[in-house]
Amino acid sequence: MRSASSGETVSIEGRITKLGMTTFQYGTHSITYGGKPYALRSSSLNLDTYVDRQVTLRGTKVEGYPLEGGPELIEVSEVVMK
Repeated sequence: MRSASSGETVSIEGRITKLGMTTFQYGTHSITYGGKPYALRSSSLNLDTYVDRQVTLRGTKVEGYPLEGGPELIEVSEVVMK
């Protein structure tokens, strides 16, 4: 994935995990791509359905993130299982 500006559509491949306790307080799930973590949220999909699955997801970078040294936040709109 190339660097995205806020609102730009991004595509990320990896394994979705449920977020536990973190130093940042946003997102419900995470994914790591190219050694870089991303926080995920979705208002249209139940991301729990894809936990521990290898996927390609599409979404948009949320404006104003990252915060507190945390990862970028992606609003997920589509998930395709591998």
